[in-house]
Amino acid sequence: MSEQANPQPQFTLQRIYVKDISFESPNAPKEFLREWQPEMNLNIGTEVQQLESNNYEVILALTVTVSNAGQTAFLVEVKQAGIFQIIDIPKDQMGPVLGIACPNILFPYARETVSDLVTRGSFPQLLLSPVNFEQLYAQRVQELQERAAQAPSATADNAAQNTQVEQKH
Repeated sequence: MSEQANPQPQFTLQRIYVKDISFESPNAPKEFLREWQPEMNLNIGTEVQQLESNNYEVILALTVTVSNAGQTAFLVEVKQAGIFQIIDIPKDQMGPVLGIACPNILFPYARETVSDLVTRGSFPQLLLSPVNFEQLYAQRVQELQERAAQAPSATADNAAQNTQVEQKH
């Protein structure tokens, strides 16, 4: 058999870039004079857009809100994006590739960007814990399936996901 008769799946990272970035410290400089007992809220989302027949833009959006003494100490928003070339991957595997594999590749870059912004804002270093994108994807698929049972317009093929994670540091 020739290679064209039995094509091999291909998954290639074309480019990683920051699509959007924001840092706010609404209560500075007063915030620096308070005792530091932060509470963190992390919101994670993904967006997928097909660019060309085999190229997809995947955006990992992180919003980190840190409060101290009941007031917002800082807010960081990062949209870390990547262009992925995906060829001959079966349609039933595209959801997990776009919703799990791609965010797993993008997360370390987004994590580093968040840490850098927080440090530049003169706050203690913030290193986000690893994220289980497989679990988040499974939860999102389950939510979409439940919605589809109630409203036929929702489908499990939608790779976008939003999740909130609350952590105390």
